Amino acid sequence: MAAAFYWIIYMSKKQKLRNLLDYVNPAQGSNSVHTFSQGNTLPLVARPFAMTHWAPQTEDSPRFYQPTARQLQGIRATHQPSPWIGDYGHFLLCPQSGRRFLQGAQRSSVFRAEDTTLGPHYFRTFLGRYRTSVEITPTERCALMRLNFPEGEPARLIIDLFDGQCEFVFDEAQGTLSGFTRANSGGVPDNYALYFYIEADSPVKDGGFFKGGEVWEGETRRMGDKLGAFLEFAQHSGPITVRIATSFISVEQAQRNLQREVGDRIFDEVLGESEDVWNAVLKRIEIEGASQVQLETFYSCLYRAHLFPRVWYEYDESGESYHYSPYDGELHPGVLYADNGFWDTHRTVYPLLALLDPDRLAEVVEGWVQAYREGGWFPKWTSPGYRACMIGTHLDAVVADACVRGVTGFDLETAYAAMLKNANEIGDEAGNYGRRGIAAFANLGWVPHDEVEHAASRTQDFAYNDFCVAQVAKALGREDDYWQYSERAFYYRNTFNKATGFMQGRLRDGSWETPFDEFRWGGAYIEGSAWQCTWAVPHDAAGLIELLGGPQATIDKLDKMLALPPRFEVGSYNFEIHEMTEMAAVDFGQYAHSNQPVHHVLYLYAFAGAAHRTQYCVRRVLNELYSPQGFSGDEDNGEMASWYIFSALGFYPFCPGHPSYVLGSPLFKKATVHLPNGKELIIEAPSNDAENIYVQEVEVDGAAHPAADIAHQVLAGGCILRFAMADQPADNPCAPEHLPFSLSIK
Repeated sequence: MAAAFYWIIYMSKKQKLRNLLDYVNPAQGSNSVHTFSQGNTLPLVARPFAMTHWAPQTEDSPRFYQPTARQLQGIRATHQPSPWIGDYGHFLLCPQSGRRFLQGAQRSSVFRAEDTTLGPHYFRTFLGRYRTSVEITPTERCALMRLNFPEGEPARLIIDLFDGQCEFVFDEAQGTLSGFTRANSGGVPDNYALYFYIEADSPVKDGGFFKGGEVWEGETRRMGDKLGAFLEFAQHSGPITVRIATSFISVEQAQRNLQREVGDRIFDEVLGESEDVWNAVLKRIEIEGASQVQLETFYSCLYRAHLFPRVWYEYDESGESYHYSPYDGELHPGVLYADNGFWDTHRTVYPLLALLDPDRLAEVVEGWVQAYREGGWFPKWTSPGYRACMIGTHLDAVVADACVRGVTGFDLETAYAAMLKNANEIGDEAGNYGRRGIAAFANLGWVPHDEVEHAASRTQDFAYNDFCVAQVAKALGREDDYWQYSERAFYYRNTFNKATGFMQGRLRDGSWETPFDEFRWGGAYIEGSAWQCTWAVPHDAAGLIELLGGPQATIDKLDKMLALPPRFEVGSYNFEIHEMTEMAAVDFGQYAHSNQPVHHVLYLYAFAGAAHRTQYCVRRVLNELYSPQGFSGDEDNGEMASWYIFSALGFYPFCPGHPSYVLGSPLFKKATVHLPNGKELIIEAPSNDAENIYVQEVEVDGAAHPAADIAHQVLAGGCILRFAMADQPADNPCAPEHLPFSLSIK
């Protein structure tokens, strides 16, 4: 009765509010396979940046949820940031009634789309085989599951662990189950574990353990590898609520997390809180004049931009934050985060946080500084510790961008020490940390193609990374460092071959790689060819334009990139990687929005005086390559989603590490960003529609704004940004002094 009364009050309150969760599709991007990505995402039911996520599992594979599947295996506790990186600390919860089936291949049940509700805060479905309804709602480190079994039938919950050492402990007196799993995909010390604690509000009459065909009943503890357990519920009528807690510290800490985050509250109270938390996040941006599809796409992207990186700290009995370190295996005070690939996310995720939630950003960056303290290096990819993936040290860009956008509350001096180490010391050969080829880069001015793979891309990335080092040096008053790393930021020029018009692999002796093929992927480039990778100079677009032969030559080359057929040669990859397939699957020529190297490229038109081409092409990408169902390639921890958010609002962080945005073409008639300082950024484009995509003029608080970019402090301080729109390009070329920032000229 109390639960029903609370739910009536809660629903009455909810109906008075605009529920933006109705627009979110957590399954956006999940219809992916190994050879073709439409996001490579999971439908995560979780609080923003939560330590543990929860998701329905339809198959046992890295892409463990398929939206077209009609058999459900269970609800998975997951920490997977990408199918290419893998999961860790994961386990499966499987409700079951009737005859007991323990082996995974035997347990699946039919579930129907019309019986299923999936939101960021809530999952519900009906297991037809077991005539059982399943609901789950999350907190940051825990979840509540509500089960409605058929009366008179045996009812149980199966807990299945994955590969790795594990232990179960069944407390017969309390009817609770606890234990740990060391399941992981790398990036952890030997003593790593995910601990769990499970209790129910219905008596448990029996429990047991299993592995394969073996079953152990009557035992209270078992250790092994890839074990499972089951809890048999006593006679029941009505729903059973199961409380699941997780910790990377201990079972006792998991219990503390449960008490702190759930306490004595019922399922509907926690569900109501989960809904309120997500609505508060989504209501930071309200849009007007959008179609249903645009609303669903926008808010699905905004949800996905608030999932990673993952909180990796917990609270002790005094309420102080502390954490287990995946870097040194010890306990440390303070905050830590995990699960991020900075080569991807530095471009859009962190600049978006700087605008929407700078306090969260400060805490996240302090978490990365803590990773350096514990591991000795900044990570390049973290899941949960060091992972060898991608090139460059783009956490440098995250720090620099936070610094120049005025975000404080983290240890900038220690962060700078980590950046200097990246810029000068040799990391490990596997690529877990550091810049492979840095000694040659510092001495020659480029990374030699005959010594290190992806040499041209590394040279460009290292130059940009050094630009970021210079910005923090300037903020700290290190003038000599500022000039040194600003000079190294121009080293990208050393890998540009004027004869071919592309960035190209250069040998130690100064000669160029031969033969050269502009369509060949890999080799000197990372996940692309010369057409996708030549543009990676976000800190000095003017310098790149000069190398390309000037503004008109740059416009012509960009136009050619979009007009060419999506041809590719597999190159050093020796097979067709999914990024090649995804580029060729859409009609954008050599512009491969399916991967990050080109995500700034359409805004390069604005630097060359052709902002109307930016406006046209970006609008095409927004309309053709995004939908509520999917993306044009790997979404990558919020990066591709954040690209959509920025571009739909009408501005883009072309160069993280500089506090500005390049102006584009807003997608909506009006958007209101509720800023954390209590002010509002209002973006107006009253004449905006499907034909009126070209910006005629821009005003800020009623005053003309002739510049092609706009300062972060102007937007973050609150203003009215007004775009006059028409169906033809404006006849008012941008004056040279109004072009966006480039290192060469400003």
